[in-house]
Amino acid sequence: MSVSVEAPINAHSHAQNQSAAQSHAQDYSVNASQASDSIRHDWSLAEVNALFSLPFNDLLFKAQCVHRANFDPNYVQVSTLLSIKTGACPEDCKYCPQSARYDTGLEKERLMEIEKVILRAQEAKAAGSTRFCMGAAWRNPKDRDMPYVVDMVREVKKLGLETCMTLGMLTREQAVALKQAGLDYYNHNLDTSPEFYGDIITTRTYQDRLNTINNVREAGMNVCSGGIVGMGETGSDRSSLLMQLANLDHHPESVPINMLVKVKGTPMENVKDLDYFEFIRTIAVARIIMPKSFVRLSAGREAMNEQMQAMCFMAGANSIFYGCKLLTTSNPETHEDVTLFKKLGINAKQTREFSDEAHQAALLDEIQSKEVAQTPELFYDATQEKTESVTG
Repeated sequence: MSVSVEAPINAHSHAQNQSAAQSHAQDYSVNASQASDSIRHDWSLAEVNALFSLPFNDLLFKAQCVHRANFDPNYVQVSTLLSIKTGACPEDCKYCPQSARYDTGLEKERLMEIEKVILRAQEAKAAGSTRFCMGAAWRNPKDRDMPYVVDMVREVKKLGLETCMTLGMLTREQAVALKQAGLDYYNHNLDTSPEFYGDIITTRTYQDRLNTINNVREAGMNVCSGGIVGMGETGSDRSSLLMQLANLDHHPESVPINMLVKVKGTPMENVKDLDYFEFIRTIAVARIIMPKSFVRLSAGREAMNEQMQAMCFMAGANSIFYGCKLLTTSNPETHEDVTLFKKLGINAKQTREFSDEAHQAALLDEIQSKEVAQTPELFYDATQEKTESVTG
């Protein structure tokens, strides 16, 4: 008797719970859909903090709904990034091995010849890349540098590729010159919150960065701007960073979210690792409050296992850099990306890195077939490897 009586009660209870869960999910779907239809530029810190505080599954569900409303959920944009000038940067960014102030063993390199840049761009296009990004370790380009970088843009554009550059701070005139040459995107990160910024960089102000973004926008180019997490900032700092980006007059077309890669010789080499769930939350919140921007899973990706990267894609990341190195830090090899994309059913155009060093590294990886830890340490010793130019 007890069994026959309890079974219907349990079944009814299960049906009620299932109905409540479905109703709860529908509520989230509706809210997410509504959020995806409106572009806001008036986010408060309390609102962004509240998103970060959502239960993890609720946050990811909300982010995925927003993502699906605005993008193909199974597409990840892939770009190639080439370092056209490495090292000896006068800035004091505490995370960066390219600063001349820190002894990381990074060799200084002159501005790359245009012919070499074009060769790399041709190789990237042949491998399926649609955007070619060029970066230089400068505080800002000098007048003597501008004719060379303008020519680089023009020559790469002739190949039919989208172009992107990161050269430091730009004046309005420099931004206009790059736009006239055909530059599509300019990358200039805010790095962190205004409140934490002074603990990381002292050689340029937060307003300097905002001014460059404004000059780029007024020149008519697309903006790529994001930041770095895991530098010892607070959760409120991460919220403030995303709030600053979302409250710009126009959301950046691309928002790179970087996990700090600790480089030996920099002041940040011993900073405590950020919890991976906090990184995924940062991706998800960026997706929700900047619904139509590409969110890039950027630096630190090599230290993330497949499951971690998959959760980032689920949270709304839909862009990656591929290359041997990401501004002198390691990045996954192409074959690993291809394997992961196949497992996830992600349809993305792939790029390959053609430098001798990258090719040799890929071969060694396959030959050694070493066991890779599921959560390797976010640490890269720049003194152990001579830096080539492609970054990811």
